[in-house]
Amino acid sequence: MGQFAIIGLGRFGAATALELSRLGHSVLGIDSNSRLVEKYADQITRAAIADATDHDALGELGLGDYDVVLVAIGEDIEASLVCVVQLKTLGVKAIWVKSSSRAHHLILAKLGVTRIIHPEEEMGVRIAQVLSYPMVNDYISLGNGDFVVEIETSEPLDGRTLGDVLTTNPPGLIRALLIRRKGETTLNPEHTFILRPHDTLILYGPLQQLKTAAPKLR
Repeated sequence: MGQFAIIGLGRFGAATALELSRLGHSVLGIDSNSRLVEKYADQITRAAIADATDHDALGELGLGDYDVVLVAIGEDIEASLVCVVQLKTLGVKAIWVKSSSRAHHLILAKLGVTRIIHPEEEMGVRIAQVLSYPMVNDYISLGNGDFVVEIETSEPLDGRTLGDVLTTNPPGLIRALLIRRKGETTLNPEHTFILRPHDTLILYGPLQQLKTAAPKLR
């Protein structure tokens, strides 16, 4: 079980805090708005009213003991940046920050935070991908246009070979890393591998090629 502190209980911060709590983690939620703190106090491990820019107030919360501190302050860029500086002076090592603009991102990068998050952009891309390709369960960007995707095969693919449904031009642009079927895993499957409905395929390749191949897996 991890220990996480969320500073800012707006929609993004609250959703993160509640999901972490649901997953069994210890969660401290912090906000200067007493109404928000009271709203979520019974749903997370601990909730506190505090000014995120106040060094002493943050110090009293023992944030250095948490695995990650997430700064989820909304549009107040100044408050977000001051909060990060205060966390740095308190010795907090893992600081994740919600960024609201390019300028905000650039300054956070200079401050050396652990991770900068663009929730609206990231979620927008993810939702668009899922809506366009409902057979895609999940995906990870590896940078440079390469992705790893998880796809579940459909009934019409029963009996077809992996090579048949993953044809690319030129050949070999998409690689099947593994296939899971009823608890059994096949690593680096051959093109002659016979597919069955509800097989889970983990594929690697350029985004455009994966987009072309995805409709064939419906």
